[in-house]
Amino acid sequence: MILDIISNSRYHNIVSQQLREIIQFLTEQGSEFGITANVKAVSFSPELPAVISEKLAPFPMFMLANYSFESIKIYDEYLEFEAGFGKENFGSIVKVPYVAIFQIVVDESILYINPVATQTGMFEDKNNISKSKSKLKLATKHS
Repeated sequence: MILDIISNSRYHNIVSQQLREIIQFLTEQGSEFGITANVKAVSFSPELPAVISEKLAPFPMFMLANYSFESIKIYDEYLEFEAGFGKENFGSIVKVPYVAIFQIVVDESILYINPVATQTGMFEDKNNISKSKSKLKLATKHS
């Protein structure tokens, strides 16, 4: 039953909307926070060097503080921010679909948990997220 729910594209839409609204609220309040996200769905521009990307955990923690917090951009389907990685502080723009955010953490306490992000198979193809949302929009139009 639970797998039917967390794999449902309507549920993905609900979770994405909740996450976007919570992140919008936190940024408006000036509250710095961290997120853990399914790395399979995260995009980096420019791509991280292999020596860095190979060390990323399956659900890395991204702390949105200082410059990373100031650089946050909130879009309909994803969150974007700038971050530095590794000893060299390699700069990259990080793009995280809301549905791939597993946790939001504030002051070392979990504020929100999203079980959809744990569906690793869903993120094998990063385009799968967009395809799922497109199907939902089509289904909504015909309802």
